Order: sequence, then structure tokens, then C-alpha cells
Amino acid sequence: MLPQLSHNQTIEPVYLSYLDALERSIFSGDIDKRYNTRVVQATDNSVYQFIPQAVIYPKNQHDVQVVIKLANQEQYKQVTFSPRGGGTGTNGQSLTHGIIIDLSRYLNKVLEVNAEQGWVKVQTGVVKDALNDALRPHGFFFSPDLSTSNRATIGGMINTDASGAGSLVYGKTSDHVLGLSSVLLDGSVLETSPIDVNQVEEQPSFIANIAKLCQYNRALILERFPDLNRFLTGYDLKHIWNDDFTQFDLSRILTGSEGTLSIITEAKLNITPLPKKRLMVNIKYDSFESALRHAPDLVKAHATVVETIDSKVLNLAKEDIIWHSVSDLIADVPNKEIDGLNMVEFAGEPDDVQQKLELLTARLDSQIQAQQAGVLDYQFTGDVGSISKIYAMRKKAVGLLGATKGNRKPLAFAEDTAVPPENLADFIMEFRALLDSHQLNYGMFGHVDAGVLHVRPALDMCDPNDEKLLKVVSDEVAALTMKYGGLMWGEHGKGVRGEYAPAVFGEELYKIQCQIKQAFDPDNRLNPGKLFSPDASELKYNVDSEKRGTFDRQIPVNVREAFPDVMNCNGNGLCFNYSPQSPMCPSFKATGDRIHSPKGRTGVMREWLRLLSKSGVDVNQLAAEKSQGVVSRTVNTFKSKSEYDFSQEVMESLQGCLACKACSSQCPVKVDVPKFRAQFFDIYYKRYLRPATDYLVAGIEQSLPLMAKVPRLMNVLSQNSFSQWVMRKTLGYVDAPALSVPTLDTHLKHHDATCYDLTKLQAIPEFERENYVLIVQDPFNSFYDAQLVVKLIKLIERLGLRPVLLPYKPNGKPIHIKGFLQRFASVAQDSADFLSQVAKLKMPMIGLDPALVLCYRDEYREILGENCGEFDVLLVNEWLSTLSIDGIKTTSSQQFTLMNHCTEATARPSSGNEWKQIFNKFGLELEVKNLGCCGMAGTYGHEQKNLQRSKKLYDLSWTGVIEVQQPQQILVTGFSCRSQVKRFAGFRSQHPIEVLLEQLG
Repeated sequence: MLPQLSHNQTIEPVYLSYLDALERSIFSGDIDKRYNTRVVQATDNSVYQFIPQAVIYPKNQHDVQVVIKLANQEQYKQVTFSPRGGGTGTNGQSLTHGIIIDLSRYLNKVLEVNAEQGWVKVQTGVVKDALNDALRPHGFFFSPDLSTSNRATIGGMINTDASGAGSLVYGKTSDHVLGLSSVLLDGSVLETSPIDVNQVEEQPSFIANIAKLCQYNRALILERFPDLNRFLTGYDLKHIWNDDFTQFDLSRILTGSEGTLSIITEAKLNITPLPKKRLMVNIKYDSFESALRHAPDLVKAHATVVETIDSKVLNLAKEDIIWHSVSDLIADVPNKEIDGLNMVEFAGEPDDVQQKLELLTARLDSQIQAQQAGVLDYQFTGDVGSISKIYAMRKKAVGLLGATKGNRKPLAFAEDTAVPPENLADFIMEFRALLDSHQLNYGMFGHVDAGVLHVRPALDMCDPNDEKLLKVVSDEVAALTMKYGGLMWGEHGKGVRGEYAPAVFGEELYKIQCQIKQAFDPDNRLNPGKLFSPDASELKYNVDSEKRGTFDRQIPVNVREAFPDVMNCNGNGLCFNYSPQSPMCPSFKATGDRIHSPKGRTGVMREWLRLLSKSGVDVNQLAAEKSQGVVSRTVNTFKSKSEYDFSQEVMESLQGCLACKACSSQCPVKVDVPKFRAQFFDIYYKRYLRPATDYLVAGIEQSLPLMAKVPRLMNVLSQNSFSQWVMRKTLGYVDAPALSVPTLDTHLKHHDATCYDLTKLQAIPEFERENYVLIVQDPFNSFYDAQLVVKLIKLIERLGLRPVLLPYKPNGKPIHIKGFLQRFASVAQDSADFLSQVAKLKMPMIGLDPALVLCYRDEYREILGENCGEFDVLLVNEWLSTLSIDGIKTTSSQQFTLMNHCTEATARPSSGNEWKQIFNKFGLELEVKNLGCCGMAGTYGHEQKNLQRSKKLYDLSWTGVIEVQQPQQILVTGFSCRSQVKRFAGFRSQHPIEVLLEQLG
């Protein structure tokens, strides 16, 4: 029994009717009614989960008008909408039980850049970092700087009036909005920009009425709106008029309205010139309180940015892959514990920046010498790349808190409090006491220059008592911020926290804002139940609204423990990183579909586990059972074409995964999709038939030694056009590589490096063993690129050492990828036992292919546990970097470009620098390119169904680099990557060791 949808999970009839009508209309975008999509879009970066009725993706503004106008027909008046961008909200801002209008898929263009006048026009689905990439060549940037800037959209920033680092200087999003284009509830388009007072009466009557309402109540507005840099309220009545009532700007109300007034499709924004000089000072403190109390002095130093993190966040960063990039910039203080860190940036004209730096460092030197202000030490850098790395570490702090051990995880719900900066230290001390009284752990970081600190208390949302405690703490924090003259929502919008608005604004001003909602949305159909309601009635959503934990606790504890990666995803969404150069989740980049992302895949898997549990099915028992017979699996497969089974939608999501494992290192909470993907495949195919390709892939490692006995015959049979057509049509397999001729055995027929068995290895005297290097074979290089293995042997010899080729043992990676977990465990145990025996000889073992070498460290340890034994297979670069290599004369002035395997680049980010240092030792120059996945990913790119995506991924980041290089310059470490280059660029790229061997002459 596998899960089907119950009545309350199906689409409501009125919505289904509306969606059917939309499909028949002139709407040109996408309409997605799949349950897996609805589940994925049911969450953001908050604790909440609201299942929408559907998700629609308009291709242009006219599509949005079509959507709204159709919904105005009488039979569809119950249909509601919520616009959505990057889905990074921390308080359910864009979540809805109605229809989501996702603007990020298509409305993501930079329409016009006017550098002369200093503005840009964009569609609101464009990602903030993508906009800055487009502005950089013009010497500008869009300055509000978010921690989620690589996935947050401009529309989301406008709707929450986002700010971020440096807001004292750069302001909030609303300070940069010159004009907006929005679709109103009647389907008309509203263009807003600052207008003179005499033009107000020319506006539609509802706008003129809003202008009069805000003018008449100006005194009350000024009295009630907090005097803060981060005054985010929902509807910014304070700035709709200028001080002397000569200019009116309705955009100030739309900015921060969280989709409750209109659907904003385009924006004209002012842009900021890139600073000519940047410097960052990292100041280390003996306590977090010292860092907070020192912040006002740093602001007085006219800093552009003052950011802070506490010791908890700092220590989590040290355990993350990102720390390797900043460890030398934030070095430890001898014999001192760093419990707080302030990051201070100066940006602007070079002389001014340098003068500010000198004044600050002189002050810091004095304080360190006098042991004042808790300052332990400081470091500064003017390198733009280094500054970017520090900010990347700080930005990742949001997700890193989710990696905290235990069931209680730091959560976003009271995380963007804002108080006047001079009150911040006292406020935080009382905030800490509040959390301590509830015995809660927490992490803190934020923008101390603006009085905003992100505080995330750790709670277990699967525990009903902790769920109740969330509301208690939320109420207490809301009261505490008001006590210190601040707001509970200082940066991330209100969302479900609208319930606190009456207390903040007072009854009269609250009703005025409800009148504005009434003017724009009288039927309460745009993101209803949030911020304000047309008739000032109680809001539908509040802090107690349904949470993800409510769903998750329906999954038994033992099942949650069996699928930890599925449960640990906190919705941070770093896997939505738009950058083509980022290796994170290539399948999402290729499709733009959020079900094909780590966050999406964990979401559908959680729901699958929940539905199974609700049906009374024990998932762990399913995993332990034997596969059903062929007849049963055939019948089930046939039935699945007509009977709904949510498992098919889970499979749709997981099949697109390339198993590159970038998520397992790049994700802040280390979600490992290939791991639970293999678990799902193993269970799924006990009920359904496997595709024949799976058996082909799973058997390749065992078949290769036999095929290599007659390589020419096998190549004749597999490489002709008819055989390739048959393979494509019957197995869905394309571009199979040719076996090496001559084979590796032929190459080494008269060579000392022939395979040694364990007995022969043990016979080597101990005093000689340090001169030996053992090569662990992998199936791809040994059988498809034998010349590379031979060159590795020769390189070892040229370095004065004795190479030994170990007997070929299947690695099992292809078996694991296809979810044959029992077979993989058997193969892994056999190889691990052998390698553990060899390891006792204390001779280095090295392997050529990064993906397979890293499999020994990851999948082997995972499936074998204590039975894995003790052994370590090194990557070639790891081993070479330990050698003393001196006195090699340069015979080539050529520069080389390295393109690392994405699995290696993400799991071992130091690999690129290792290769650079090795090449330097050989007297060669090497440039390392940080690229996304090449799109081959083992056998993924050889499957016909993946061919289009594979090519798209290659084009995203590899094509541009390869086209401007000479073939002999390009070096590629992964076998699958070299296969992809050969397929699409038409030449065999070299492995770095081939260049090193040539250099030795």
C-alpha cells in the first residue's frame, strides 16, 4: 500500500473549475496542479505550512491580468491569490491556501539600465544578485543587501521593504523605488511614482481618498510610527507624503504590503555607484555583550556596515565547509576565546576610507592595550574577494543555525526585532534573560548599526509543548520590543505576525490601514488573512497558524530517525542559488522547477512518509521486506498509469537528481539528497518494475573486466550507429564511451606495476614500504581511459617512487545511485575489507576519480558503519600536496585552466588550491575555475531522458569557459566531466597529472 491523496488534499471544486477555465483562456504561462508542487510551495523559510490549491507561473504582465480578470467572474469570487518570489520569507508572508502566483520563473528580466541617470527597470521576479551581476559592468549596484541575496527576488524585497547590511547608509528597498507597475484586483494596471500635490486629484478616486486620509491623519501617523531606521509596518503611511505635502507617492504603501494590495510586476529602481575602495575590519571580543556595547562606537566611526555574530554562530561556521575560505581572515587569538565578532566595513573614496580605517585601528590598538571594551584583537583586509568571503560566511549564518545538534532547532519567528541602536545592548540582555527563563538555547547575529538583531530560539516543532511555547515567547518578545521603543518586525515583514499590529498602531490607526486594504481589495482576495482585513475583522492567520511540525509529528519517531536528511531541511532555500557558477543543485538550475531542488525533494519525501504513516504503513518495515515478484510488480506498474499514487510524484522529483552531492556539503544543514533518494528507490522498486537502464548501470562495474578481454569486438558492437539506435530505443542510453584499446592490462604487460594481491604486498619489507604508492582502480579510468592510469604510474615513477596497481574491485557508486542498497552494501563490504587489510601496510593509497574516491568516505561509512574498517584512499592532489617537490625547471610558459569535478569542489573546496600549489611546485601556472555541474554526473548524462538537461547544464557554465581556451589548456579531474567535454566540445581534455608528467620530461 503506497500513499494516495485524501479528500482534504485534493483541489477544491471552485479552484479546479477556475484552473480549467484558465487553461482554456489566452493565458500563456504554466499552471501546475500537481500535489508535489503544492507541497513544495506550502513552505518558506518559516515554521509554517499552508497547502495551496495550485501554483501558476505567468510569463508576462498580461498573463497576470488574464489570471485576475478571469477570477472576477461571479462563479470564481471565492478564488484567492498570493504573489510569490524567492520563497525566503521567515513568517509565512507569501504562503496561502489559495493560488500562488509565482513570478520568479518567467518575470525575471532586467529590462533597462540607465547608467547616466542612475536607474534600472526590472521585472519583479529577478533575483537580487542577478540584478547586481547585470549592473556591475555599468559601475553600479542595487544596494539593499540581504543574506538571501542569491535567491531572494526584487518583488519579495519590495513586498517586505527589505533592507539588510549597511542600511544606515544605503537605506531600505523603499528608499530606492522610483516607480512600480502593479496589477490590481480588477485586472487593471496601476503605474505609481512620486507626483506633485496638484496631480493627486487626477488619480483614480480611491487613490485620491487614500491621499486625503493620510494627510488628515498625519499627526497620528507620526505619533504612532516608531522612529526607527527599520520602521517596516505593512503600509508605510509615514512616507506616502513628504513633510510639506508637496509630493505624494503611492509606491510607499505598496512597498511593504506583502502582496495584500496588488501584484507588483515591474519596478523602476535607483541604483548606487560601486564604491571605489572597500575595507573590512574584523573585531574579536571576549563576549557577545562586549561586541554589542561596542557597536555604537563603530557607528560613530562612520562605518558603512557594522554586522555582528555571537560565538554560537561563529562556532557553527567553523564546522562548516565555508570556514576554509575565511579562517585566515578571522584567525584565533592565542590563549583567548572569541565569544563575539563585529565586522566593520568602510566603503567610498580611497582617501576617506583609508583615513577612517586609521582612526578606527588606532582606537582599537589603544583599547586592546588598556584591555577596554572587551576587544581581544582585530584584522583588516582591503581585498574585495576576501570581503565577499566574509559576507558569504555571515550570510550563511541563517542556515548554519539549523545545523544545531538535537531535536530543538533555532527557528525564525522573533528573529528580526528592531530597537533604537542605543537601546540594543540593554534590550538584548533582557531578551537573553527572557529566553534563559524558558531554558532555551539560541543564536544571534545581525545589523547592530541599525539596532536589528536576528535571534533564533531553539524549539522542537514536533513537540506540542514547544509549539505552545513558541506563541508564549512570541508574545513576550513583541511586548519587549515595544518597551524599548522598537518593533518585532524590523526587517523580514509581518506575515502571520499581523496579530500584533493593533497593539503597535493603536485602534484608530489600525482601522485606517484596514481602510486602505478595503480600497485596494474590498473582497479580501489578495493574500487574505495577513496584515490587515478590509473590515478590520480578526485576521485568518496568526502566530498559532498551522505549522510544518504539525504535519511532521504525524511521522513516527523511528521513521524520522531513519530519514534524518528529509526531516532536517529548515527551508532556508540556499539550494535555490541562481548563480550558474554555483555547483548547488544543478537539476533546479536546469528546470527552474522547485520540486527539483533539495528543499523540494525533502518536502515531497516528508509528505510521502506522512501519508504512508497515516495509512498505517511502516516505512522501515517496507525497507526491510523483499521485493515483490515480477508479476506483482508488473501489475502494479500497469495500475499506476490509471490509479493515483503519490509515490509517482515523489519519483518524478527524485529522478531528476544528478546525485552530484553538492547539497550534502553546500546546504547549511547538510541535506544529502542522493542518500534518501537511494532509500526511496530501494523501497519503490520493491513494488514497481525498474527501467532496464538501472540494471545496465548497476551491472557495469562487474561487466567491464569481461568486456575488456575483447575490447575491439565490444567497441564494434557498441559504437556503430545501429547499436546506438537500439541502445537509445530499448534502454534509453546514449553516447556510451568506447573501451580503451589497448587495455590497461596490455599497457602493463611487461611493467612492474602489475596488480599485486595482498600476499605479495605483505611480502614487501617494512623499511621499503615508504617508497611505494598503491593505486586504487576505478572502473571508468581503468577501462575507458587506460592511458591516464598508465600516465599516473609513470608520474609516480618519475617522482622516484614505486607504483603498485591494486587488483580491481568494484566501487559500487553506480549501484548506490540507482538505489540497489543491499547490493551496494555487499560490494562496499567486500572492497572495504580488502582496503582495510591493505591499509595496515601503511602505504599511501590513491585514486584518480573524485566521485568514486569520495564514495569511500561517504556512502561506505554511511551504509557499513562500524563494519567499514579503517582505510583512507587519497585523491591524487591530496597525495601530491604532501610531497616535497623542488628544483623542477619550467619547460612551458603556457597557462592552464582547471575545471574540477563538482562533487570534489563541494566536498573538498581546498582541492583547487592544492592543484595550484602542486603546479607551482612544478613551475607551472594554473587558474582554477569555479563552475557548476557539467551535466554528466556519472551516468546521468548518458540517459536519453536527461540529455536535454545535461546539455543545458553544460552550457550554463562550462561552454563559455571552454570556448575561450585552447584545448591543451583545459584540465579536468572527473572522468564524467571529461566525457561531457568530449561529447559537446569535440576533444579529449587532459587530467592535471598528464601535464605534470610532461613537465618532468
